[in-house]
Amino acid sequence: MFLKDLRLVYQTINKEIAEIELDNLELKWGNKYPIVIKSWRDNWHKLSNYFQFTDAIRRIIYTTNTVEGYHRQIRKVTKNKGVFTNDTALEKLVYLAY
Repeated sequence: MFLKDLRLVYQTINKEIAEIELDNLELKWGNKYPIVIKSWRDNWHKLSNYFQFTDAIRRIIYTTNTVEGYHRQIRKVTKNKGVFTNDTALEKLVYLAY
């Protein structure tokens, strides 16, 4: 439930509504997750820069599925190799996986 409410903060349409949702999040969850709320408050000036982008770009920023899928593919290919003879061998394998 907390993550669902946190999502309301970063999926809003603008910074002003996000600040309202952050206040709501703190009212609802502040006692249970004070460190998380404090972190968001302390870093709000950095985190809120995110709202200068369009909705489509913001969705790419907060959705890491593409990156995670790429890393999973690289791990899948490299986990069978215990040791690489040199950096170039690893680079070639990653290039081929890509």
